[in-house]
Amino acid sequence: MEVVNVNEKTGFAAEFMPRIMRVRPEYKVPLICMEPGQEIKPHQSGTGVFYFVSGSGIMTVEGKEVEVGPGIMVFVEKGEMRGIRATSGRLVAFAVHIS
Repeated sequence: MEVVNVNEKTGFAAEFMPRIMRVRPEYKVPLICMEPGQEIKPHQSGTGVFYFVSGSGIMTVEGKEVEVGPGIMVFVEKGEMRGIRATSGRLVAFAVHIS
């Protein structure tokens, strides 16, 4: 078992870089900390589950834009194009990418 305090791991930078909280052959768990205006450009990846903790933004999945914010969870299937853009406040989310 491993316990992670997400608040202690949260941090922001002038250039977005995910903070990888855990990696195993079957999955990866990045913490996403973005300032308003920062983005993850649409890209393909494995199955993903995204949970938004704070801030707000737009998540694009297969060209469809969805507003995201605290308490929102988004499921993305393997191979679907996905991206995130922070719009208001500091956006914090975590994802579970399943291989």
